[in-house]
Amino acid sequence: MQFNITVPDNSLIHALQAKIDQKTKPLGALGRLESLALQIGLAQGSLSPQLHRPAVMVFAGDHGIVEEGVSPYPQAVTQQMVMNFLAGGAGVNVFARQHGMQVRVVDAGVNHVFAPHPQLIDAKVAMGTHNFARQAAMTAGQCKQALEAGARLAAQEVAAGSNVLVFGEMGIGNTSSAAALMAVLCDFPVHDCVGRGTGLDDAGLQHKAAVIEQAIKLHQNLDTPLKVLATFGGFEIAMMAGSMLAAAQNRCLILVDGFIATTALLVACRMQPAIMHYCVFGHCSDEAGHAALLQHLKARPLLQLGMRLGEGTGAVLAYPLLLAAVNFLNDMASFESAHVSGRAD
Repeated sequence: MQFNITVPDNSLIHALQAKIDQKTKPLGALGRLESLALQIGLAQGSLSPQLHRPAVMVFAGDHGIVEEGVSPYPQAVTQQMVMNFLAGGAGVNVFARQHGMQVRVVDAGVNHVFAPHPQLIDAKVAMGTHNFARQAAMTAGQCKQALEAGARLAAQEVAAGSNVLVFGEMGIGNTSSAAALMAVLCDFPVHDCVGRGTGLDDAGLQHKAAVIEQAIKLHQNLDTPLKVLATFGGFEIAMMAGSMLAAAQNRCLILVDGFIATTALLVACRMQPAIMHYCVFGHCSDEAGHAALLQHLKARPLLQLGMRLGEGTGAVLAYPLLLAAVNFLNDMASFESAHVSGRAD
């Protein structure tokens, strides 16, 4: 697997900033929208950036770690929620419809055999990962397969005209996987990474942390991001990471959702640090660990709504802010065009 992500050419930075500053407003008056417009313009290499065909990619996969009692929900919920996505009844479906966005549902490794469905993309690597408390979650070959499948799917969306991709996920047990990935890749204490997931009580939270700590002790000498991903990751996390890498390689904006999606981005960033130039972080999840992970990545989320649903919901809700940033840059009058006096100095 070879990804070649280029750092945006900064030759436009002064022209973009001048265009922003010449709009009919005081300097900096549009706050984060101004830095967002600058980022999008640089990513696209354009003084007049456009957003086309935003698509939501929701990756689903099951996790063997649920055998350790780390989730209050049964594993069957993963496949049940996939059916809910396909029926258009999940939170991400509602919010995506609100913004005219298409939802792509990807079976990355659900422990269920789905009947063919026109809205379901079958990219199944296996019927869920192994229990990483006992062995590596996946083989090196499975990890590579998931990354390559994700990259291929993102490239297909870009080829169809998308230049904004939103990433979401579904998988009972995936907050345990994400917490382990974060702890190892960031060298953080497990207790700073682990959260309640789908609603663990205090005793359940302590048990979850203990399981992850023991698993990390079991697996030593993981000297590359891919080895860490294969050991603790989920098929949906690996596939998401591959999709993000391919999106950035194609200069496509990546709209990152919550804790799980940000952990996939963490893996991708360890592989190709230049990916960060193409990332917009939709929101800060209420899942414990996400705020610290965002801080570690020096990422500034657009929203903080107390959400922790996943599925891509927080990122979809943030999309109108990207649209607003592009629209003010392209459509707002300048002092000259509106015949409005600028600053005296």
